[in-house]
Amino acid sequence: MLKVINPVVCGLDVHKDSVKACLLKAKDSQNYEDTIRTFTTMTSDLKKLKAWLIQENCSKVVMESTGKHWIPVFNILEDSMEIVLANPRNVKNLPGRKTDTNDARWLAKLLALGLVEGSFVPPKYIRELRDLTRRRQKLIHMRSSERSRLLDVLRTSNIMISSVASDTFGVSGMAMIKALISDDEEQSNDIEAIANLAKRKLRQKIPQLIEALNGHLDKHQKELIREILEHLEFLDKQISKLERMIDEKCMPYQEIVDIIDSHPGIDKTAAQAILAEIGPDMEVFHSAGHLASWCGLSPGCNESAGKKKHTC
Repeated sequence: MLKVINPVVCGLDVHKDSVKACLLKAKDSQNYEDTIRTFTTMTSDLKKLKAWLIQENCSKVVMESTGKHWIPVFNILEDSMEIVLANPRNVKNLPGRKTDTNDARWLAKLLALGLVEGSFVPPKYIRELRDLTRRRQKLIHMRSSERSRLLDVLRTSNIMISSVASDTFGVSGMAMIKALISDDEEQSNDIEAIANLAKRKLRQKIPQLIEALNGHLDKHQKELIREILEHLEFLDKQISKLERMIDEKCMPYQEIVDIIDSHPGIDKTAAQAILAEIGPDMEVFHSAGHLASWCGLSPGCNESAGKKKHTC
């Protein structure tokens, strides 16, 4: 018979608009008393859930890490009790018994018997840093997509500046693009003058630039490029703002960021993102192997009848 590890626990089956709670008081693996209650996911009702659990001396709660639904509940309960965030794949109930009440009761039973391994959830400060670094990454990807769109418009207009300039979005490239979309037709059609906007080493390629710029931008394409440039300017400002916010958040951990940054192939941006994902406390990982596995860098084990199969 399995031994009860946690005599008073609560299993939560969390959905978008409701939370089914099973408070379980166990004497052994066969004898227990449970109380089922339903709450909404509104803050006021979640505070009632918290007050009820505190009143019942429940200091340990388990719920599945499904989408984003668990986060509002986690925010309310985090400061008052231990929350075990379970991987849904590892706590599946028996087939044919799928109800909210049964799911909450099943989670509570597993927790009472110490059979649930919680997912890694970093402290709130690190979660906030993670929000910023992930937002920055999305905006950087968005900026790359917009740059690709701009280059596509130029190519379809027979303007091959990207084939000559190594950085189309550098000082020289941007000056030439802005000259090409000028409302002054005399200026936008003067290919030699536009090529002469090149700076430094790019000036050595002026003959090639004249050939590359010898295309045609109509009114529609010019308007499209202006829209893309405006969006790129906005994205640059947003990314710069996020950079400042991230630098401020990383100040207490600057030494850690510098150590990560010192590794070959890792720059400051990557170092900040790594800190945001794994946090500063390595004690939460049992070993380097556990950390590598959490990062998805350890191949799984899939062997049957003496044959090993590829797992990645």
